[in-house]
Amino acid sequence: MIRVSSKVMLDDNELHFRFVRASGPGGQNVNKVATAVQLRFDVIRSPSLPPEIRERLLRIAGKKVTESGMLIIQAQRFRTQERNRQDAIDRLTALIHRAAEIPKPRRKTMAPFASRRRRIEVKQRRSQTKRMRRLTKPSEE
Repeated sequence: MIRVSSKVMLDDNELHFRFVRASGPGGQNVNKVATAVQLRFDVIRSPSLPPEIRERLLRIAGKKVTESGMLIIQAQRFRTQERNRQDAIDRLTALIHRAAEIPKPRRKTMAPFASRRRRIEVKQRRSQTKRMRRLTKPSEE
């Protein structure tokens, strides 16, 4: 069991790990050992997530979620499988923790009268400047 918050506990059976070869520098070690981790977590079918957290998680995760609702986290920062595995779990719990926060509702506000007046005055000055730059018709004498 992985404890994410007081409300959310993830069962170990919901997390699927796949070990692959990491990209980047590392010499022979990177060519021989599969240290990078792909963590797969089925967001849509997870019984551990309440519906409101599930919806926010799908929105927050963005491109990390496939069309079928599978969240994929790639971890290859460290040289060992165990540290990369823990890094992937930490990143998943951080995402779920962020999704668990209830977003603060936006309150509509009006712009203050003084700022509206300043905006109009700036527009009028700009208009006046442009009007002065226009060519005038030559006066007929």
